[in-house]
Amino acid sequence: MLDEIRGLLPELLAENGVPGAAVAVDVGGEVAEATAGVLNIATGVEATADSLFQIGSITKVLTATLVMQLVHEGKVDLDAQVRTYLPGFRPATVRQLMCHVAGFEGDVFTDTGKGDDCLAAYVGLLGEVPQIFEPGEMFSYNNAGFCVLGRIVEVVRGRPFDACMRDHLFTPLGMTHAASDPYEAILHRTAVGHLGGAPTTVWAMARSNAPAGSMLAMTARDLLAFARMHLADDRFLPMLRPQVALPDIGWGTAWGLGWELYDLPGGLVYGHDGNTIGQSAILRVDPARDMAVVILTNGGSPRPLVKEIVGRLMELPEDPVPDPARHVDAARYVGTYVSSTSRTTVSADGQGRLWLDHVPLGVLAELDEEPYRTELLAWRGDALIPAEPGRGPVAFVGDDGTGRARFLHTGRADVRSAGRIAS
Repeated sequence: MLDEIRGLLPELLAENGVPGAAVAVDVGGEVAEATAGVLNIATGVEATADSLFQIGSITKVLTATLVMQLVHEGKVDLDAQVRTYLPGFRPATVRQLMCHVAGFEGDVFTDTGKGDDCLAAYVGLLGEVPQIFEPGEMFSYNNAGFCVLGRIVEVVRGRPFDACMRDHLFTPLGMTHAASDPYEAILHRTAVGHLGGAPTTVWAMARSNAPAGSMLAMTARDLLAFARMHLADDRFLPMLRPQVALPDIGWGTAWGLGWELYDLPGGLVYGHDGNTIGQSAILRVDPARDMAVVILTNGGSPRPLVKEIVGRLMELPEDPVPDPARHVDAARYVGTYVSSTSRTTVSADGQGRLWLDHVPLGVLAELDEEPYRTELLAWRGDALIPAEPGRGPVAFVGDDGTGRARFLHTGRADVRSAGRIAS
């Protein structure tokens, strides 16, 4: 099968404007790899099996694994308050951080420097961010929560996060082509992200967000070594137990401890996606078939490529399809929903059609993410599908007390204006 993928890969890159990609598959411990394209269109350096790509938020599963190692050693209790390890921190348990239910504003990308004290300084700022909902109430993807987990690892181990990652994952697993920062990455054959068809001018985001996925880069083979550990070591099975059901947004069925879980007709598949500045990554694991798949890309529109390749290797969730016969309760949905990184307005026109206008704010606007407008089409329940291709479903969650939705959920719960609770 991988020979077929090797043949298809250059064509898929060209069709989707992806400069370069690395694909690796592990079946029963046997690894096969395929690469195509270039790491940087300005230099023309070819992508090879030893090329490093950023893995983005897949880093969160590595961070969660470092915490689980501490749980195994009896040094961390998942159900203890975070303040047990980080005195003065707001109410939330370690478990709640690991499954994105802590409830505070999660998109905090403040740069607190490049020194080993950057995580401590970053976590110290989180007392100022809003609490969106009570801890444990619901799922909302939380980057900041994983930075807090990284700080717990630092405090309990007594060493910087990057050193803990290397000593407790990279070295034991033989991950020789993994770089925690640009200073390490430059020693390898490393991909550059691309936006708008051009190389990015910034390679990575702030080090203070490293445990959430701001800069970790590695080869596809090294990421498979991490996945193989989870397939082979039963101590990590608790990470696959569902902790919170996900809203109907076209993601997985539930979230475990770090892992996104897909309850498919053929059985459980788990994994995580990652996106950084012009780079995307995907990891999927099918335990029934003892298989893991990694796809790393550096620009363009990688989703069709990923779907084509993963779909040839393992089961995928069905794509959502609009239901034109379904009635949409516009009054429940219209309004403006905000977070630290976006403002989204949902409006109805004279024909009763719903429209979504999305404006990036803060760091996303600085990274040149474009505003967009799209019609919303009925799907099921309180979940609607953007008409614009490539946009996933959105769900309207909760009630503000007047029959209107309290949150617009896209993975992150954006709150109806003036609906936040005190921190």
